[in-house]
Amino acid sequence: MSAPLLNPRPSTLGRDAFVSHYGEVYEHSPWIAESAWDAGLDTEQDTAEGLATALAAVLDAAPAERQLAVIRAHPDLAGKAAERGELTADSSREQAGAGLDQCRPEEYARFHRYNASYQQRFGFPFVMAVTGSDRQRILAAFERRLEHTPEQERRTAIGEVNRIARLRLEARAGS
Repeated sequence: MSAPLLNPRPSTLGRDAFVSHYGEVYEHSPWIAESAWDAGLDTEQDTAEGLATALAAVLDAAPAERQLAVIRAHPDLAGKAAERGELTADSSREQAGAGLDQCRPEEYARFHRYNASYQQRFGFPFVMAVTGSDRQRILAAFERRLEHTPEQERRTAIGEVNRIARLRLEARAGS
């Protein structure tokens, strides 16, 4: 059985249409889609896996400062932007799916403490692909990852950002 195709198929789109449809797969970072299109797309990128691989290659090859900008484009989990309703549709759906919109007051307080500690330690927000997770697993990941070195955590965060993009593309393809 072949993998479901994205609709519209990336290989059939001009640059502007491609960026319009797939530029927000990476939170507020359409330059990744622009760079992938500029590198050339073919039918291999018409599946979620194929396009996710091409987009991840762009981010993985980017200089550290550009990677940090992508990480910093992500909102805090269960943070102020979520409370104010300022998340992108994808982030809002993902955080709600993990139950972050239903935190008890003490859980919100814990998320806020961890977000602040993490931001102070690393200089960017904690990023985790929360699809399929829950509040307890996310809080445990915070605790583990606060022990990382800044370089370990940048690499971990980039891996999570790429995983988020892949999950978003899989959802669009219906896989």
